[in-house]
Amino acid sequence: MSNILITSVGRRVSLIKAFQIELSTLMPKGLIYAADAKPKLSAACKIADHYFKVPRLDSPSYIDKLIQKCNSNDIRLIIPTIDTELLLLAKNKEKLLSHNIEPVISSLDLIKKCRDKRLIHTFFKQRNIATALEYSKNDYKFPLFIKPVGGSRSVDNFVIKSENDFIDAHFENNDLMFLEYLDHDIFEEYTCDIYYGHDSKIKCIVPRKRIEVRDGEVKKGKTEKNILVKFIKEKLSFVEGARGCLTAQFFKNKESNDIYGIEINPRFGGGYPLSYEAGANYPKWIIKEYLLNKTIKYFNNWEDNLLMLRYDKEVLVKNSDA
Repeated sequence: MSNILITSVGRRVSLIKAFQIELSTLMPKGLIYAADAKPKLSAACKIADHYFKVPRLDSPSYIDKLIQKCNSNDIRLIIPTIDTELLLLAKNKEKLLSHNIEPVISSLDLIKKCRDKRLIHTFFKQRNIATALEYSKNDYKFPLFIKPVGGSRSVDNFVIKSENDFIDAHFENNDLMFLEYLDHDIFEEYTCDIYYGHDSKIKCIVPRKRIEVRDGEVKKGKTEKNILVKFIKEKLSFVEGARGCLTAQFFKNKESNDIYGIEINPRFGGGYPLSYEAGANYPKWIIKEYLLNKTIKYFNNWEDNLLMLRYDKEVLVKNSDA
């Protein structure tokens, strides 16, 4: 029996359920485990078949504790869900593999590029994908957009429309980038769920229009078979070291269809459940590739114009000691 662990699950209930459905179909005896630093307060942990607590990612014992838990629960695959654990898992991939535990992640080199917004801009440019212009902090134009080089979840993002919007930290913090502002009145924003096989070739591309966002995660979105599918397939058909689900963000000009690359997160995004419901079955493909040694073919038969409207739902735990 081979079980699957999804780490740092927090509130990713839909992702847990998707893996449960697909694993029960392909490997009926398999179980989906969840791990979190605070599992008693994680809704997704309560939905998983089993869960356990792990140390914080910055703890020196994290990897050893993770290996211990995986070995004792016959866990053979790890699915990470947050940016901060990707580098740690990639740096320890050989150690994990020596225990017959495989993290479904891209290469360390690609993860480093994705974690640094300047490096990923260079990556886009090498693929002839336009990016927002980065200004010097001594020479810029309004409006402009500020974001951290290694940020996530839209933390410390600012739209600056005049000198009055600046604070001292914007100039003092070298990790903050001053960028050309891509106006949402002119551009539409998309997060694209892209699946790469073992061969680092694209197997599926699902653009999700970001209609409304909360804390960096899509709240209302829609699948669209638009120009981005062809564009991404041409520009990013093969990416050295890419594995599994990557989420790439693009802006598309409403009139000219000009496309700008924004960032890539080499993991499942919070909005992936929309792509899953549209038929882009990445959990099934991961199980087939990594546990059943099957080859995945290119797939484009997912549902177009599927609208997702999210709402908050409760997970109630009786007699809790949290």
